[in-house]
Order: sequence, then structure tokens, then C-alpha cells
Amino acid sequence: MGSMSPRQNWTFLTNHARVLVTIARDPAVRLRDVATVCGLTERTVQTIVTDLEADGYLQRVRDGRRNKYEISTGAVFRHPAEAGVQVGGLLALLTGAVPDPDAASFPPDAAEGQEDGPEDGHDDGDGAADGGAGTADPLRFPTDPAGPGRGEGRLGRPPLRHVASD
Repeated sequence: MGSMSPRQNWTFLTNHARVLVTIARDPAVRLRDVATVCGLTERTVQTIVTDLEADGYLQRVRDGRRNKYEISTGAVFRHPAEAGVQVGGLLALLTGAVPDPDAASFPPDAAEGQEDGPEDGHDDGDGAADGGAGTADPLRFPTDPAGPGRGEGRLGRPPLRHVASD
């Protein structure tokens, strides 16, 4: 048998996961900045965000001239091997946020115009009948009283660095 050398061109996260994690770290991030962090083109990131929005993983919300993104941490993975597992756990692991167990998902067909509260009767306390996906932040990021400072990126944590492998 021939010797098998390890492949060096794969990563654990797909581009879709990487884009979602980057947006979860900063919901007001510009797609141009997401592209830079993820090592993708801006057009590819736009396509991925459209995919994620169409499948109910995030929603775009206009904030003046900018977009802000709301992540649906209650949305579940699409592959049968992870059936029923919510993306909030992965996002919490990769962002350092604490997942909100009451975070509701917003499926694409129910996301718009949802007038009634969530079906389980849970009120997130923000006064809105939004199913938990409106103004409540589904990921609770640990806060640093010092805020962004020495050696920290725009998101208040050390900037991501690309490491070249041998």
C-alpha cells in the first residue's frame, strides 16, 4: 500500500457555519468585514446570508442604512445526523456566548408578521409578542467591564488570526 499523506485543504466548519458564527459575534457587522474574516468574497457571503435567511437561521433587520442580523439559536441543523440539535449550542461554543434555553426559532414562513406569542406561552419579558426572536438577544455574550482594549478586536475579544500550517 502507498503512504497516505494527510490532506491539508479541509476545515471542520463549512463556509455557512463560519459566516453564521462571525455574524453571531457581531450582529451589526458589515458583510464586507464578514468576507474578510472568513476569507471569502463579498458576493459569496451575500449568497450564504441569503441561504441562511431563507432557511430560518437568521433575519436581516434594517437599522437606518445598515443591516443588523438576528440569529435564530433555536433553529436546528439540517443534516439527519444532527436532527433536532439546535445551532445555539455550536454558536455558544464558538463565540463564548451563553445560549438562552428559551430562545425560539423563527421558521421562514412564520418569521414575518408573527402577531401571537410563542405556542408554549412563554413570554420573554420584552413586552413584544415575538416568540423570543424580536428584541431579546438569544445569545448572552459575557461582558468585559473594560470593553475593547489592548490587543482586542472590534468585537471586544482578541482578533481572529489565520495560522499557516506546515
